[in-house]
Amino acid sequence: MAYENKEFYIDCDGIDIHAKLDFPNETKEKMPILVVIPGFTGHIEEDHIIAVAKAANEVGFVTLRAEMYGHGKSGGEFKYHNVLLWMMEAARVIRYARNLDFVSDVYLTGHSQGGLTAVLAAGIMADVIKALIPLSPAMNIPFDARRGSMLGNVFNNEDLPDEVSCPDWTLSSDYTRVARVLPIRECIEMFKKPVLVIHGTEDEAVPYEFGVELSKQYENGKLVSIEGDDHCYDYHLDEVTKALKEFLTSQL
Repeated sequence: MAYENKEFYIDCDGIDIHAKLDFPNETKEKMPILVVIPGFTGHIEEDHIIAVAKAANEVGFVTLRAEMYGHGKSGGEFKYHNVLLWMMEAARVIRYARNLDFVSDVYLTGHSQGGLTAVLAAGIMADVIKALIPLSPAMNIPFDARRGSMLGNVFNNEDLPDEVSCPDWTLSSDYTRVARVLPIRECIEMFKKPVLVIHGTEDEAVPYEFGVELSKQYENGKLVSIEGDDHCYDYHLDEVTKALKEFLTSQL
């Protein structure tokens, strides 16, 4: 049976979520699908996102790359995005994937803030997701928000500014307000299925220790360390894709 790759939008309560669906070379009537979520300021055409999707295609998985609110070609203004919005949009994308006629099982991965989003979405969709792969997961976001720091900006949690700005972007204070109260522990506890955390030991954006700790919190968690690599795996992306392919193949 032949299927065609396609680029399209998924409606999420009036917000258009930009997505791409890619198929393996050899297709079957039923195939597993890997949902892929990029990170903060990221998009679905980044090298590491494409590499992850291609690796999954090579071992027989359909992939669905999706850009969350305010990112890439999706709707919504970047300034007003937050991880709670992303969590619910990820859940909507997962439901979309689950209902495709050719899909057998749904797997989930995300990079950085997309990895944090995947952790949350896997918790609320634990009955649907067969396995989870957080990549350089930004578990430091809620930690930093609670101590009054966000992406290099220091603030008073008792008197939040309306906006947090950097040279390339501006965020509403709602981003921080949401980050402080995300149900991280509850979502981790809900997900009992296999989890593979992949993290570079020299990650400059999300300290490696956050990936180590996340892998330990899962009942069925495993960590693959990418020695000497940074946040987007600029040096050893081949090791990331190798670990991903081995993990996905082991779940079939």
